[in-house]
Amino acid sequence: MKRIFIIFFLLCSLPAFAQNARIGMYAIGFYNLENLFDTQHDEGKNDYEYLPDGANKWTDLKYRHKLKNMAQVLYELGTDRLRTGCAIIGVSEVENARCLRDLCAQEQLARRGMRFVHIEGPDQRGVDCGLLYNPRFFTPAKQWLQPYVLKKDVNERPTRGFLTVQGVLAGDSVTVIVCHWPSRFGGSPLREWAGEQVRAEKDSIYKANPRMKIFIMGDMNDDPFSPSMAKSLGARRKMEDVKAGELFNPWWQILLDGHGTLKYDGKWNLFDQIVMSQNCLDIKKTKEYNSLTFYKADIFIRDYLFQEGGKYKGNPKRTHAGGVWLDGYSDHLPVVTYYVKKQ
Repeated sequence: MKRIFIIFFLLCSLPAFAQNARIGMYAIGFYNLENLFDTQHDEGKNDYEYLPDGANKWTDLKYRHKLKNMAQVLYELGTDRLRTGCAIIGVSEVENARCLRDLCAQEQLARRGMRFVHIEGPDQRGVDCGLLYNPRFFTPAKQWLQPYVLKKDVNERPTRGFLTVQGVLAGDSVTVIVCHWPSRFGGSPLREWAGEQVRAEKDSIYKANPRMKIFIMGDMNDDPFSPSMAKSLGARRKMEDVKAGELFNPWWQILLDGHGTLKYDGKWNLFDQIVMSQNCLDIKKTKEYNSLTFYKADIFIRDYLFQEGGKYKGNPKRTHAGGVWLDGYSDHLPVVTYYVKKQ
């Protein structure tokens, strides 16, 4: 009976032209968790501000609240169209595996049996990327951390690599690359170089298996039309312009329509993006859906994610602001993409 209800729910979530066939829907999301640190020092990492005696007075109470808040968002992400939520969620700004273990142990996520992939990276603050997944829908098979290789003539510290996870989603072979590109303070060339490196990794994966569905996601610290995304990574604005082996970026038009995932000086940016390989697209509108096919992209919106008053009213509600603990969520909003496939 439960399975019949789920199939009915999925069909009702789809456009009318798809309701005469058994169509499954799957959600893939991304969320910058904004400094999900535990309360213990990690050797060799500059995590001192997130210790009980540090600048943020990061106590067990604050850590538990942060976990609960993050779990609420991650649980609801994707539920606007799917009762079961996301099959895969990339995350950034996570200190270590313990944080992800504690996160998956939160009641809502534990109820779904959510698991995670994490590989410790070289970032000096200790923030890494991770991947959460629902084992009902996604089965990981291989994972590695593709390093961000610094140019010899650039005097920069080691930074976050590109967490790459391969596995099976809805019977299709997929690769998910989770990114957190260098900050705005470092300048555009560092992010453009990140885009070139991820593009080279994507090309290598596609060459080995042209049927592989590739999803590149993360906090890119750039907008869809920025050089790092549009030129270095080569994520196209229009679906019809995407050739085999290339990438489609559905967030371009969303930003032009005035929607974003973080605010700076009262203006929306859209740094949090999920782009996909051409073999995820129904460019010719055949509506066959024999493999995972892109359906829609959304910014996840809930009233509780925003500041309710004051100078920053309408901005995403952060954990801290001006040295004050707000018991908030993140300075970024989550994003989610939906895909359909015949069952």
